[in-house]
Amino acid sequence: MNKLTCTLWATLLASQAFSQAKPGNDVTAPLHLLQPDYPVPYGAMSEADIKKVLDKVFTYLDGATPAQMINRQTGQEVTDASQFDTAYGIKPGDFRLTAYEWGVTYSGMLLAAETSGDTRYSDYVKQRLSFIARWVPAIKKKVADGSLKGNYVFRQPIEPHALDDAGAVCAAMIKATRSGLNNDLRPMIDNYINYISTKEYRLPDGTLARNRPQKNTLWLDDLYMGVPALAQMGKLTGKTSYFDDAVKQIKQFTQRMFDKEKGLYMHGWVQDMNPHPMFYWGRANGWAIMTMVELLDVLPENHPGRPFVLQQLQAHAKGLASFQSGSGFWHQLLNREDSYLETSATAIYAYCIAHAVNKGWLNAKAYAPMAMLAWNAVTTKVNATGQVEGVCVGTGMAFDPAFYYHRPVNVYAAHGYGPVLLAGAEMLRLIKSDAFKINDSSLQYYK
Repeated sequence: MNKLTCTLWATLLASQAFSQAKPGNDVTAPLHLLQPDYPVPYGAMSEADIKKVLDKVFTYLDGATPAQMINRQTGQEVTDASQFDTAYGIKPGDFRLTAYEWGVTYSGMLLAAETSGDTRYSDYVKQRLSFIARWVPAIKKKVADGSLKGNYVFRQPIEPHALDDAGAVCAAMIKATRSGLNNDLRPMIDNYINYISTKEYRLPDGTLARNRPQKNTLWLDDLYMGVPALAQMGKLTGKTSYFDDAVKQIKQFTQRMFDKEKGLYMHGWVQDMNPHPMFYWGRANGWAIMTMVELLDVLPENHPGRPFVLQQLQAHAKGLASFQSGSGFWHQLLNREDSYLETSATAIYAYCIAHAVNKGWLNAKAYAPMAMLAWNAVTTKVNATGQVEGVCVGTGMAFDPAFYYHRPVNVYAAHGYGPVLLAGAEMLRLIKSDAFKINDSSLQYYK
C-alpha cells in the first residue's frame, strides 16, 4: 500500500470515528425513540410494584395505629371492656382511630383486601372497628353518669358534634358490615346516621351546612362527610329516602358551587356573600368527585337521580383532566400553577378516575393513562418507612389565596393514607386485563 493510499484510509477511518462520536441527528438516529427525562415514572406499573407500595404503607400504618386500651397511669394494657375506668385511654399512636381521615383509611384497606386478596388489610379494619365497638358501651355508661366529659376517649362515635365526626367512619362501618367482616357495629352506625340525618345543621332547603367561618356556609368537603354514609345506609336498609337525600346534596352543592367553565368546584359558598371568591382547592374537589363515585357504586340503576350524578361525575372529571400537571400531580389550588403540587388530592383523583374507568363511567382510552400517571406520581411520595409525603394538613376555608398557598405539608397529615390505599387498590384492578401498552413511546390503553 503506497503512501497516498495509507493517507486516504487514515482520513476515512478518522471521519467514520468522528461520525460515530457525534450525537445522533434526524438522519442517523430515530429521535422519536429517545427517552425523555420524565420527572416521575412513565408507563404502566406492574401488579407486583403496586402491591409493594401498598404493603409499605400498610406496614407503617399497622404499627403506627395500635388498637389497645391502656391504663394511662401505669401504661399497662387493659382488656376488660365492661369495667372502663376514667384513667384508661388508647395507647398512643400516630393517628386517631375514629377521625374522618381514618374512615377513608378503613375504606382503603377494605378495597385493598378486595383487589389484592391479601386479608391483612381487611383484618386491620375488623380488629380496629371491633376494638371500638367493644369499648364504646362501657364508655357511654360513664358519660351517662357524668364521670366523663369533654373530649373523652371515643367521643366521636358516642356524641358526634360535626359531620367530620360521623360520615366517613360511618360509611366504612357500613361497608364492613355489608361485607360480613363485622357484625358488632350497628348501634354506632345508627347513632352516626341519626346525627347526619337529623342533627347536622342544614339550610332551609335541606343542604348540609355549617355556621363557620361565616353563617350559612357550604363546605365542599361536607359532600364526602355526609353523602357516602347516606348512600351506604340506603344500600344497607333498602330505604330510598337515604338515596334521595344523597342525590339532593350533590344537586344543591353543584348548583351553588360548580364552575361549569372550568369544570371545578369552589371550596366554599356563603349564603349572603356576593360575589363569591372562587378558590378551587385540590383536596376538596377530591372529596366531591369521590362522593359521586361512592354514590354511584350503590345508587340503584333506576333511581331518577342517577343520570344527573353520572353526568356531573363526567363533567368534573373532564375539568380535572385539564388541570393535571406534566408531572402527574395536581396543584394545591387546581388552576394556579405556582401553588405547590399536592399528594392527597392527586391520590384521590387517581382512585376516582381509575374506578370510573373500571366501572365504564369514563372513557378508558381517554382517562386510564391519566390515572396511571397520577398513581406513578403518588408513589414517588411514599417514603422508605411507608409514610406519605407532600400532604396538605387539615384545612379550613378562606377567601384569599395566601391561606391555601402556604398551608403546611406533613407526613402525619392523616388525609393522605386512605387515598393512597384506595388509589393503589383500584390500580390493581385497572391493570389486571393487561390493557396498557406503549405505542410510539406514549402510554395507551386498549380495552
